[in-house]
Amino acid sequence: MAELIDPTVRLQASFLAAVNEFREDHDYPTPWFVNDVDPPALTDTAAFAAYVKRVLSERDEAAGRADWFVPMTTLWWAEGDQMLGRLAIRHRLTPPLEKAGGHIGYDVRPSARRHGHATAMLAAALPIAHSLGIRRALLTCDETNTASQRVIETNGGQFIDRVGDKRRYWMPTS
Repeated sequence: MAELIDPTVRLQASFLAAVNEFREDHDYPTPWFVNDVDPPALTDTAAFAAYVKRVLSERDEAAGRADWFVPMTTLWWAEGDQMLGRLAIRHRLTPPLEKAGGHIGYDVRPSARRHGHATAMLAAALPIAHSLGIRRALLTCDETNTASQRVIETNGGQFIDRVGDKRRYWMPTS
C-alpha cells in the first residue's frame, strides 16, 4: 500500500525515472520541483544524496532561504521501491502563495495517474499539515484541471473563489 515517506536515496532510480516521465509528459506543465532538482543529482549518486539532504532541510524554520521561499515539508508517495508522487506542505504562505500555490501541492507521476493516488496522498497529508499548525489549508489548482478539482473536493475542500486562472479552496486539516 502506498504511503507518504521522507525523501530517501533508496528511491533514487524510481525518482529519476519519475522526473523523466514528468519531462516527457506534454499533456501537463512540468512540475516546478522537476526543474529544482540539482542537475548533478540526475547522474551522480553522491549529488543525489546531497539533493535529498537539501530537500529535507527545507523543513527547518531557522534555515536561511530566499525571501520568497517558505519552510516546506516535502514527502514522496511511495509503494515499495516505487516513487509514485511528490507532495509539499508549505508551513506558511506569502501573498503570492495565497493567490497561486497554497499550503499543499502535489504531483503524481504520469504512469501512476488515474489510480486514486492524488486523492489518497492529499488525505494522508492533512494530519501532517495539522501537526505543523495549519488548521485549514489553502489549496489551489488551475481552472482547467478538473482532476485536481475532484481531488480537492473529495477531500473536503470548499471552493472560495478564482484568482486569475486559479481556483482556490479552504480545506480543514482535522
